[in-house]
Amino acid sequence: METQHVLLAFALTLFAGLSTGIGSLLSLIAKRTNTRFLCASLGFSAGIMIYVSFMEMMPEARVRLAEAYGEKPGLLYLILAFFGGIALINLIDFLVPESLNPHEMHEMRDDIRQAEQRLRRTGLLAALTIGIHNFPEGIATFTSALGSLDIAIPIALAIAIHNIPEGVAVAVPIYHATGSRKKAFWASFASGLAEPAGALIAYAFLLRFWNPVLTGIVLAVVSGIMVFISLDELLPSAERYGKHHISIVGLVAGMAVMAVSLYLL
Repeated sequence: METQHVLLAFALTLFAGLSTGIGSLLSLIAKRTNTRFLCASLGFSAGIMIYVSFMEMMPEARVRLAEAYGEKPGLLYLILAFFGGIALINLIDFLVPESLNPHEMHEMRDDIRQAEQRLRRTGLLAALTIGIHNFPEGIATFTSALGSLDIAIPIALAIAIHNIPEGVAVAVPIYHATGSRKKAFWASFASGLAEPAGALIAYAFLLRFWNPVLTGIVLAVVSGIMVFISLDELLPSAERYGKHHISIVGLVAGMAVMAVSLYLL
C-alpha cells in the first residue's frame, strides 16, 4: 500500500480525534452554546454515518466476501462482522460505569449544575473514558481510509462533529475541577489522541495482513460500530441538546448530502 495513502489515513484520523479540542475551546470561550446548531450537527453526523454504512460500506464488504467465499457464506460472514462491531462498541460502553461514561452527557450536564464537588472527583476520569471510547473510532476511521478515501472523508467529518460535544464534556468538568482553562483545554485535546493511537494499533497489527477479505470484514465491523454510535449516542444526544424535529432534519440532511456526494463521485 502506498505510503502517501497511509499518511493521509493517519491525517484524517488525527483530524477527527483532535476535534475534541474544538469542543473544549467553544465551551471555554463561548458564553452560550448554540444548542439548535449542535442538535442539527449531531443529527447530520448520524445521517452521514448511517447512510454510508448501509449504502456504501456494507455493499462493498458483501462483494469482497462473496468473491472470497461465495454468496451465502460471504453474506453470513458479513452479518457476523456487522453485529460483531456492534457487540465490540457495546462492550466498551458496558465496561465503563454510566456515571463516568462521556456518552451519557445528560449525566454530565446534571453534575455540572447540581454537584460541583463530584465533578472535581470525576473530571480527569471523564477525559480517560473519552479516550477509551475514541480508540475504536480511530481504528474505524483509519481502516476505512485504507479501503476508500471517498468513504473515509465523510466518516472523518462525521466523527469530528460528534467529538466536539465530547470535548465539551471533558473541558467543562476539568475547568470546574481545576479553575484552569489551559488544563481543561489540554485534557480535552489529549483525550482525542486516542483516535490516532487506534490508527497506530491498526497500522502495526493489520496492515501487514491487509487483503480483500480483511477489507470486507473491517468494512462490516466498522459499519456496525458506526450504526451503534449513531443510534446509541448521536441521536439521543442531539435530542437532549435540542428538539426532536431539528435532530431528524439534521439526520435526513446528512443522508442527502452523503447520497449526492456518492452519486457525483
